[in-house]
Amino acid sequence: MTETFTPPTRFAVPGRIAVSNRAASVWQTATINEIRRETPYAATFRLAVPAWEGHLPGQHLMLRLRAADGYLAQRHYSIASAPDGSGHVELTLDHVDGGEVSGWFHTVAEPGDQVEVRGPLSGFFAWPGDRPALLIGAGSGVVPLMSMVRHHRARRLAVPLRLLVSARGPEELIYAGEYGAETTPVFTRTAPRGTPVGRLTAAHLAPLLAERPDGGWEAYVCGSNGFAEHASRLLVAAGQPVDRIRIERFG
Repeated sequence: MTETFTPPTRFAVPGRIAVSNRAASVWQTATINEIRRETPYAATFRLAVPAWEGHLPGQHLMLRLRAADGYLAQRHYSIASAPDGSGHVELTLDHVDGGEVSGWFHTVAEPGDQVEVRGPLSGFFAWPGDRPALLIGAGSGVVPLMSMVRHHRARRLAVPLRLLVSARGPEELIYAGEYGAETTPVFTRTAPRGTPVGRLTAAHLAPLLAERPDGGWEAYVCGSNGFAEHASRLLVAAGQPVDRIRIERFG
């Protein structure tokens, strides 16, 4: 069965109320429940946040670590999980060389450890599931896009969704075991036998833009500064309206 809907507000998930700005501004204690290895350099951390009021796919949160001497370190991280009302959120973090927060998560954190979180934040990159979505990500830029894919599947939405995800090789493809017919992987350095190797090109986009759904695509691009610039230029050159390209970049 498929589902279609019109959200009652711009940032509301069907069946849930919109998250208030007040709730998103409050720091909460979250407990790490589970750690899953995704690639040699990335892992998913499942956090229990008892007072979490929900989020939209594409949103992120602020995470804060507090040392015994009072030193604070905080970072923004995209939410990987679909909104499900469980009181849990998942974050998938790359292990960044020299990174204070990612380094702690990858080398110190264990189930039962606690951190502080605040959110959800940002409505610009959010996808309520009410319009066709063309998702383009590279590396850990696929994290907020995977929240959208999971939401699309969990709600069995009829609205079209397609994902192009770029990775250096199969071993660095985050969520490799979860992708289905909606996903086209692009490998830039190594690839399975018979799969071309190379950067994202107009040829990768052409089949997706050719199947333009009613109302057109809303494009979501997430990745490094260089990737985001490259992908958005390809989209514009292929005729995607500039005002229907949403970009989230890092680095």
